[in-house]
Amino acid sequence: MAQKQYNVTGMSCEHCVASVTEEVSAVPGVNEVVVDLAADTVTVHGTDLDDERLRAAIVEAGYGVDAPVAA
Repeated sequence: MAQKQYNVTGMSCEHCVASVTEEVSAVPGVNEVVVDLAADTVTVHGTDLDDERLRAAIVEAGYGVDAPVAA
């Protein structure tokens, strides 16, 4: 299973966590999404993870996303 982690800007509450989790979970290949509100990170576990689609899902949820964190 692959893992990708992103720094996400603009998250401030549990609603933010739910929004990001919902959007990212809909990306093909995603098995698990872990949002760390305190660290402003989103960690995605799955197979054949598409970086572009994952970043687009975070933006679709309404948040900024920096380059992936080295995992």
